[in-house]
This record gives sequence, structure tokens and C-alpha cells, in this order.
Amino acid sequence: LRSYLRDENSRLRRLRRFYEKVQELHQDPEASVDNPLLAFSLIKRLHSDWPNVIYSGEATSNTHALHAGLREVEQELPGAEDLDGAARALMRLQDVYALSVKGLANGVFQRTGHPPLYSPSRRASLSADDCFHVGKVAYDTGDHYHSIAWLEEAVSLFRLSYGSWNLEDRSSLEDALDHLAFSYFMAGNISHALSLSREFLRYDPGNQRVSRNVAKYQKLLEMGTGASGTGRGAMVPQHHCPPLMPSLVLCPQPAPERLLHLGCSYETNSSPYLLLQPAKKEVVRIQPYVALYHDFITDAEAETIKGLAGPWLQRSVVASGEKQQKAEYRISKSAWLKDTADPVVRALDQRMAAITGLDLRPPYAEYLQVVNYGLGGHYEPHFDHATSKKSPLYRMKSGNRIATIMIYLSAVKAGGSTAFIYANFSVPVVKNAALFWWNLRRNGNGDGDTLHAGCPVLAGDKWVANKWIHEHGQEFRRPCSADPQD
Repeated sequence: LRSYLRDENSRLRRLRRFYEKVQELHQDPEASVDNPLLAFSLIKRLHSDWPNVIYSGEATSNTHALHAGLREVEQELPGAEDLDGAARALMRLQDVYALSVKGLANGVFQRTGHPPLYSPSRRASLSADDCFHVGKVAYDTGDHYHSIAWLEEAVSLFRLSYGSWNLEDRSSLEDALDHLAFSYFMAGNISHALSLSREFLRYDPGNQRVSRNVAKYQKLLEMGTGASGTGRGAMVPQHHCPPLMPSLVLCPQPAPERLLHLGCSYETNSSPYLLLQPAKKEVVRIQPYVALYHDFITDAEAETIKGLAGPWLQRSVVASGEKQQKAEYRISKSAWLKDTADPVVRALDQRMAAITGLDLRPPYAEYLQVVNYGLGGHYEPHFDHATSKKSPLYRMKSGNRIATIMIYLSAVKAGGSTAFIYANFSVPVVKNAALFWWNLRRNGNGDGDTLHAGCPVLAGDKWVANKWIHEHGQEFRRPCSADPQD
């Protein structure tokens, strides 16, 4: 586009010079006729030069070059799925962090009566067309709770700029009014749907479809009936995040008796690997047992891991019965790295084995999974261990996932916490730290308190690396307890 603008500017400068010359010849029509030299110059320009301007091959050449440049990068550009996914991400952030649509449209990340969750150095706002697209994504899926909020903002912004044309706009005030009216109708608010439809007809009086809608709404109101029960249920947010998911809610103060058992320490875990550089361990919770190892990796190691995984990132999948599939409740991209991929991966495996005391050799542990959570990326509440014997996890023939290590490879500016739902606490993203917890009790049963979620990333680029360790190979490293209930 930059190249096209440069070439077109050059062409237009030459065109302006031609225009100025012709204009100069026309300044005194009588002199142009009297003076044979002026007359000749004028006739020549109007006969010979003008067709060269109209039928200039340069303009066509510039356009062809622009199209060719687009074709070269077209596969790398975001597609419709990316755009709709970004719109759904904004709605997810709206819900989970209780943000107002008007605030988001103005570039403000704030809950009513609270300090901002995130204050960007460069504030960006959304246009009327931007808000319309978010509302349209919700509208197309029948999610009228969100479509009403976003289309209301779109209508408000379109009204302010009505009559002015914007190259970026693919929609208009009429489009926003049309969709908003039907959303209110589906939500059961027929009187407001009628009001919006009448406003639409002021701009487009000849629209027969909207005229029929107005007659229909008037008749329904006269009869005193609602929207046939189609809409009121649609006013519930169409997402699966529980009320406790926001990290702001999942940060209660621990009970006083528990504080006695929590603390920080330098740990060697009887491992020669850690003698010269003990692990910096913070016990976050006793039940479920969750520990955070600070400075577990270096910046250079984190960048190496991200660089190795980058070319292989694919949309993350989840276990569904005996298969794996994409799901809206896990929005991220992931890749798997073997320990042979790079010495850094091998060193990480040794370090994880040292702090846990567990056997991470194949098949006792899975390969390192590197995950990137982009715009609004999240993972709704789930267990890491299998809850069904049909789970694909058992194909490894090494038992269930006994423990999880999650390494934070990057920092985020807001959001992205790991929330333990039933245990009612969350752990924020701590760059270069590793979070460890046991998924199974000593008796082999799953620990229900490990139900956890990855809160949506509000601002930033979240990268993590997961290591899942299995039961087999750990029999003498984490033996059963004398208490069968433990």
C-alpha cells in the first residue's frame, strides 16, 4: 500500500502540472485566440495530451502492482474466522471483567466504581463500524444480550457522524438500527423495536421490509402480546465463564490458620542438581497443594522455547470422549516440543525432575506443550487429569496425569491469571516462574479442588509451557499413604 501511494502521488503530481498548464492557457480566452502560438499550444494539449491523461497506462500499472502485492501476502492476513474470534474475545473480556461497552469503545478498561484494570500507554477507541461488527457477530449467533449492548453503541456513534462517509465503514446507521431493532424484538422489548424501526424509516422511507416490521410490531403491541417467548431467555450472556472466574474475585485473603503453613524457602529437594542454585519456592496453597517456583527459567531460555514452538503453533484442542477437537472454551494456539528439540528443553526437563522428585523420562511424562493465548485467550474451568477411562490420555499406557507444571514464559499487563475455582483462589502471571500442583490424591483419585481455568488475557501476550507427569514411574517417588482416604 505504501508503494502504491508513492507511485500514485508521483502520477498525480504530473497530472496536476498538466492541469495547471491548461488552466494557464485558459486564463485569457481572447489572447489564446489572437496569439497563434497560444492557440496552437491549447489545441495540442486538448487534442494530443488529454487522451494520454485519460488512457494513462500508469494508473492501471499501479493498480495491478497493488493487487499483485496483496496476493503475495493474502495468506498471511487475518481471515473472517480471526475477525469474528477477535469480536468474541471482546465480548468475553466484557463479561469476565465486568467492563462496560461504552468504556471499551472509548478505550477505557474499567469497572463501574473501580480503578482501571489496565491503562494503556496509547489509548485506542472503537469506531461505529467496529462496534457494529462485534454486535453483528453476537446477532448472527442469536446472542441478543451482547448484540443489544454493542449495537446500541454503534447506533450512538453512527448518529454522531451521520452523513459523513468513511472508507473503513462497511455498515451504516440504517444497518445498525435494523439489527438493533430485531435484537430488541427477540429480547421481548417490542416497543423499543418499533421506535428504532420508525427511526430507520426516516432515513429510508421506501424500505418495504422495515415497513412490514413496523406494522407487525404495532399489531403485537395493540394485542398486548410479547415476542412469543422467543427473546427473554436470550438476555443471558452466552459464555461459560462462572461468576468466580475473574481474578479480581478469586483473590480472597487466606484464612489465618492456613497462613501458618504458607511461606517461601530455598529448596534443594535432596537433588545434587539444586545444591549450588536452590529453587525459590513459594507455597501458594496447602489444599490443593500448589507451589510457585520463582525465576525457574531465564529470559533467554523463555525466548528460545517460544522461538522453537512458534512455527508449529496450531489451534489448541481438548479431549472429547475418545477424540480431540477444537472448542470455544479453549482459545489458544499450542505446539509440542520433544526434549531432543534443543538443549534448553532437555535442561528444563532435568530442572523439573529435580524440583518435583518425579521421573519425567518418556513415557512417564508428556512432551513439553507450549501455548500462546492471544487476544482474549482463555481456558474455561477444567481438570488436567482424565475423568473418564475413555480419555485419550490413557493411550500412553502410563496412567493418569498425577501432576502439572506450568511455566510462565511471558508477562501480561492485565488478566491471564490461573484461577482454581472450587478452592477459590487465583495465581497471577509471574514471568519466568513455574506453577506446580498435584492432580491426583495419593490414593489415585482425582483431586476435585484442582478444577482450574485460564482467565482471559485482558492486555498482553501470554505464553506458557505445560508439563504433564503421569502416574507410572512415580510409585516409589510419591508412594501411597497409609490412609486410603488421602
